[in-house]
Amino acid sequence: MISTDHSKSIDLEKALPIWKIENDLLVSRQGDITAAFCVQLPEIFTLSEKDYATLHQAWVKAIKVLPKHTILHKQDWFVQSRFQADFTDTEKTFLSSSSDRFFHERPFLEHECYLFVTQRHPSHKLSTSAVSNLFGRGIVPEETLDEQVLQELENSIGQFKRILSDSGMVRLESLSSVSLAGTESETGLLERYCYLLEKGQAPQIRDIVFKPEWQIGFNHCLMYSMADVEDLPSTCSPSIGYESYSTDRSRFSISFASPLGYLLPCSHIYNQYIVVDDAAITLKKLESKQLRLQSLSAYSRENAISKEAVSDFLNEAISEQRLPVKAHFNVLVWTDEREGLKDLRNMVSSSLAKMDATPKLETRGAPQLFWAGIPGNAGDIPVNDTFDTFIDQAACFFNVETAYRSSISPVGIRLGERLNGTPVHVDISDEPMKRGFITNRNKFILGPSGSGKSFFTNHMVRSYYEQGTHVVLVDVGHSYRGLCDLVKGYYFTYEESNPIRFNPFHLEGGAVLDTEKKESLKTLLLALWKKDDEVFKRSEYVALSNALTGYYQKLDKHPDIFPCFDSFFEYLQNDFTETLKKDRVKDKDFDVENFLYVLRPYYKGGEFDYLLNARKNLDLLGQRFIVFELDNIKDHPILFPVVTIIIMEIFISKMRKLKGIRKMILIEEAWKAIAKEGMAEYIKYLFKTVRKFFGEAIVVTQEVEDIISSPVVKQAIINNSDCKILLDQSKYQNKFDQIQELLGLTEKEKSLILSINKANDPDKVYKEVFIGLGGQMSKVYRTEVSLEEYLAYTTEESEKVKLQEYTQKLGGDMKAAIRALATDLRKTKP
Repeated sequence: MISTDHSKSIDLEKALPIWKIENDLLVSRQGDITAAFCVQLPEIFTLSEKDYATLHQAWVKAIKVLPKHTILHKQDWFVQSRFQADFTDTEKTFLSSSSDRFFHERPFLEHECYLFVTQRHPSHKLSTSAVSNLFGRGIVPEETLDEQVLQELENSIGQFKRILSDSGMVRLESLSSVSLAGTESETGLLERYCYLLEKGQAPQIRDIVFKPEWQIGFNHCLMYSMADVEDLPSTCSPSIGYESYSTDRSRFSISFASPLGYLLPCSHIYNQYIVVDDAAITLKKLESKQLRLQSLSAYSRENAISKEAVSDFLNEAISEQRLPVKAHFNVLVWTDEREGLKDLRNMVSSSLAKMDATPKLETRGAPQLFWAGIPGNAGDIPVNDTFDTFIDQAACFFNVETAYRSSISPVGIRLGERLNGTPVHVDISDEPMKRGFITNRNKFILGPSGSGKSFFTNHMVRSYYEQGTHVVLVDVGHSYRGLCDLVKGYYFTYEESNPIRFNPFHLEGGAVLDTEKKESLKTLLLALWKKDDEVFKRSEYVALSNALTGYYQKLDKHPDIFPCFDSFFEYLQNDFTETLKKDRVKDKDFDVENFLYVLRPYYKGGEFDYLLNARKNLDLLGQRFIVFELDNIKDHPILFPVVTIIIMEIFISKMRKLKGIRKMILIEEAWKAIAKEGMAEYIKYLFKTVRKFFGEAIVVTQEVEDIISSPVVKQAIINNSDCKILLDQSKYQNKFDQIQELLGLTEKEKSLILSINKANDPDKVYKEVFIGLGGQMSKVYRTEVSLEEYLAYTTEESEKVKLQEYTQKLGGDMKAAIRALATDLRKTKP
């Protein structure tokens, strides 16, 4: 029921201007035919100034192919909603469930964009604010669905869609009859608009009252319009600067109409109309208007100014071949609380002011404008509420952005979009590969101390681990101890009371000695025996190969012998020495005494007898989470080179043997020491070949100088890392040009990076992170996590000690400790 005042009401079913839906086309009672589309737009905060200009030109070119008497109605819905977590999945991990509880009911704006292309019937009488088709049902003309008319409309719309899709930034999908009309259990777009219903809501009828106050059901409504040239901004452009994210050295661009789009934080519908009429007739009318104003200009300065404006318009239309159109834009906002109307007025007025437009609250014209907004009824837009302009200017008022979209890939990380922190699933490995953005999954992470670098890497590593990835971490700051303990991984570190231990001679799961294992053991033994500048003979290499073969043959015959360096050393002393004597191998070919003397420190009783004789944590191939903490040995001349060789051997073994399983090696600041110790070739090999084995190598650093000074990083790591992740670089903004050149960043990526943490929500605790994929796709996200996740990732010493105390009290159960500590912290939180 529609009520325009206290005495008059109309049954909406009888007054509805849409006659029927046929072949997925809306047919109005005035004979207008409308094709309806759902539009997929680029994500907000991802386009550069150049991108906005390209997208703007695509809209302009597309509109130009539409035939005369066409009305383009673009309708953007922004509806306040809340994130709904899925609590039915019982297989979710402890931290994933904590994240769901943390984000559940997080408010955000849900955006949908629809486009209606209306071919107005020649006999359709135009509405005005005074005379509306709302009170006249009309007689549908017989030639409404004429085959020739339909074919012409289909051809022009086909060209229209092709031009937009060729831009690579916009995609149109036709709306079906069911989407428009709905079903018995779910509302269609027509019903949703008339009653302001949410998507997926069950059908219901609401009263629509315009006087004394505009109400649709329980919703109180307001409408602001841009319908008069005097109320419009003096200038417009495809993009404007966004001060919140801009710096002295970078300009952050958003679309011109963003203040009326996703940046308007309330439920609203932004209607955009462009009426394409006969240009020749329009220009002829303007010529007549100019002559009238000229004759009246002597009586009024206002007439003289208007005459000049019309003259300039005509001159531009003719000299630059501009297509004149009529345009109208309005914003419908609503709230279910009457007290909230004041806030709505302030929000919309402020948004219009940001565009340099004068806010105009519609009162008398609101019913007609609301009526014209019904999908398929754009032909009823009041002609006196439109203004003459050119397509280029009108298209600047289009909302061209949408919210961040979640990837449908099963692999990825939960991050947050920038405005509201709404969780989105982000795939930075597989989907970008499929779409051709990157050619490898390797990642380079740069973030100064305190930027949240370790926090983000913890979050990323944990996400990949929960999705089945085998993770090997090389760290120098105990950043991953908490996460490793939580997932019950292997944590290798050096302490005086408990030094680091390995056993490269152990074969997991009864495996046999293959060529790859033999080669890695030979590499290790040669590294223990020879210095970096010493060369080894071919005969020595052969002798070591024979020794390993003989040793494992003996193990097969004597299963009571435990495979380790001690038993291998004893085999060399006894069995192999005798074999060398029998074969008359000379010392110059293989000096076994020298070999045994140099390797004796690793044998029992020696200085490093613990290093290669571990009897625990032996199943490194099957263990999915392994951390090597090298802080205490990174400067040790003996231990560090040996340990790094073993680490590389472990990961390369995983890389080659675990078929079809994702592998990840993440090297924190330890890469600097590794590169110094002659391990640069390992790093180069990893970054160039790991992609072939369904793996990814990740390097993390915090100092810009590290990038500049290390040729390994510049040549091997950066060039082979298509995914670049940067955290807050504000301290380097004055020398960021150097970083930009080294990393090959575009101007758009530069402005995104320098915008990090510039306008964070003071009520939320999070850090922002930039993710760039091959220079083709880049965004900034929030790294915002639950308290439980925070406690698992934290690197703050006081918090780690507190967690350890809780863990000890609860018998070593870290999950229970995190849960208990989080509960206590929430109780004490003000």
